[in-house]
Amino acid sequence: MTTTDTDSTPEPTPAVPELGEELLAVDGLVKHFPIRKGILQRQVGAVQAVDGLTFNVTRGETLSLVGESGCGKTTTGRLLTRLLEPTSGTIRFEGRDISHLGEGKMRPMRRDVQMIFQDPYGSLNPRHTVGKIVGAPFRLQHVKTEHGVKKAVQELLELVGLSPEHYNRYPHEFSGGQRQRIGIARTLALRPKLIVADEPVSALDVSIQAQVVNLLEDLQEEFDLTYVMIAHDLSVVRHVSDRVAVMYLGKIVELADRVSLYERPMHPYTVALLSAVPVPDTKRKGKQERIRLQGDVPSPINPPPACRFHTRCWKAQEICKTQEPPLIELAPGHQTACHFPENQDAPAAKQDTAPAT
Repeated sequence: MTTTDTDSTPEPTPAVPELGEELLAVDGLVKHFPIRKGILQRQVGAVQAVDGLTFNVTRGETLSLVGESGCGKTTTGRLLTRLLEPTSGTIRFEGRDISHLGEGKMRPMRRDVQMIFQDPYGSLNPRHTVGKIVGAPFRLQHVKTEHGVKKAVQELLELVGLSPEHYNRYPHEFSGGQRQRIGIARTLALRPKLIVADEPVSALDVSIQAQVVNLLEDLQEEFDLTYVMIAHDLSVVRHVSDRVAVMYLGKIVELADRVSLYERPMHPYTVALLSAVPVPDTKRKGKQERIRLQGDVPSPINPPPACRFHTRCWKAQEICKTQEPPLIELAPGHQTACHFPENQDAPAAKQDTAPAT
């Protein structure tokens, strides 16, 4: 028996955005964590975790954020998913400003913006079964499925390479790689448009890392996903990224496509990072110069003035201590914040031949 709606006027079909359209736009994003002391808890300082980020992410691409520990990568990811409230700046998702939306207005946006957490052991509730964990988004968003939540969860488990029989098991019964797959299944439950992956393979063995990375790539192609990948393994970043943003002490110092960044790094900090990447080719290994940065990363509570990298940079001059270099385009699609960039006059990069993971 079929039923008909009382309103015979069909709802307009929403326009499907084209591939390459801007999905996420970040402008002047700042996050400072206040430091309070005393009985009255007065603010005496602030940790400048993120200090003025500006970038965009187009639909279907993978943008990776790289840098040393403490540079603000994870904080940026939590700001993009609005798990943290920005101190200032704007975050626009599909043209809508979500920077300071309340919890009620942000709830519908959770369907489109999801996060894969770094720790596959701490991100899953040990008291809940896999079925309850992966099915939580359906319940929280009041989403009804065609054949019930259990069937939808089992299909998601199969999608990420697990068995439907794992539905009634608990997280402690799985390995690290399997737990990360469970987290990915939970993230995919509502078919999000943007996924922020916070070092999704850093806690896994090397052999498992390749499986998870390849899974993420397959899912991106199948569901037209957009990734913001947070990572410190530059070999993995080269394999999965379309563009790469290098962060240092809460700021982006270089932003370029993968080929240009790896073949012609312009910022001294990027050059130093890439010099530490192991080279499997024995013929090239001896030709690579290892750059060892002097000193430790300055404190984000009191970062150096002007260029924040000048305290460790071998090219630093007086202007680096007094004037902050802007992030400007020095080559097509290649932005750098440096007064004395490297490889500025080098020939254009050739086609990337990075080996597959």
